[in-house]
This record gives sequence, C-alpha cells and structure tokens, in this order.
Amino acid sequence: MLKFYREREFEAGTDEAGRGCLAGPVTAAAVILPSSFSEESLNDSKKLSASTRNRLRPLIEVSAISYGVAQIQTDIIDDINILNASILAMHKAINKLSKVPNFLIVDGNRFKPINEIPYKCIIKGDSKFQSIAAASILAKTYRDAYMEKIHEEFPMYNWKQNKGYGTEEHRQAIIDYGITKYHRKSFKLLPQQLKFEL
Repeated sequence: MLKFYREREFEAGTDEAGRGCLAGPVTAAAVILPSSFSEESLNDSKKLSASTRNRLRPLIEVSAISYGVAQIQTDIIDDINILNASILAMHKAINKLSKVPNFLIVDGNRFKPINEIPYKCIIKGDSKFQSIAAASILAKTYRDAYMEKIHEEFPMYNWKQNKGYGTEEHRQAIIDYGITKYHRKSFKLLPQQLKFEL
C-alpha cells in the first residue's frame, strides 16, 4: 500500500461509510498520516474484520498528524441526495482537521472542491493509499458504533448486526413495523416501494 499520492505534499485522505444503507447517517473521515506510519494490516475497511477495524482505530487516532470525522443525518440525505450528502460529510471531516492539508486524495470518482485545495479522486483508493484506508476505517468504526447505539432504541431492525444495510431481515422488519426517523425515505426501502407513515 502506498503512503502518498504526492510525496512532497501535506496530504490528507478522505473516505465515507454507509452510503448504501437504508437507515442511519453517512459518515466520513479525513486523515493526515506521518511518513513514518506503517501498519501491515491497514486496508479497505470492508476487507477487514470488525475486530481488526476496532484494533486499528485507536492506533490511527494516536498516530495521525490530524484526523476528522463527520456524519450527515438522514433528513439531509433525503433533502440533498446521498452523493451530495457523502461529499458534504467528507467536507465537514476535512474542515475538522487541525492542520490544513495542501492536497487531498479522495476515495471514489466524485468530489467537489473545498477551500481551493487541489485533489485527486482515486477509485478503490482505500485499498491503494494508507491515508484513505485509515479514513475508511475511522468512518466505518464511528458509524458502526452509532448504529449500535440507535439499535437500543429500535432493536427490532437489528442494526447492531446489519448496521442499517438492506438485509432480508432488515427489509422484513420494515414490512412488519414500518419506518423510523433513522430510515432514508428517499431510498427504495423495499422491492415494491410502499408508503409508510412515521
């Protein structure tokens, strides 16, 4: 895995988690890692076990020059759409960095400029560059912790297990119980979209 896209730049990587979920926020992180950082198990968060992600989170937080995490809730997702909400979450995470990067590397193929910082979109960047991988791990672990917390409020959807993704169990619970304030009403929640009352 590569350390930097541009060796001589003060570079931050950014990524999001939860874009394809039916419920819960989209969460993004931005991370600036020092050139000395090295961790063999660092990878795209989706390729790691929950225990590995949870082990890496404090290591990233302690080792990073700076990091930021931000969430965009479902009402805004429904209002501006998930792509714009994902980019907004990344912008908010970047704005939380205590040091301003002079270059950004972004997981995926869509982004909008922020603070006139040059950037590069990198498809599957979370499996290619350390800072994007670190951002993906922070975004995923923070979002998972949030979903486990709101699971206690609505245990029938089993969010502690499915984290808001559209599993068969989650979709069946929507049929049985309707939707909650945490569900994304702009998403196709069921194969045949039904009308739900909050």
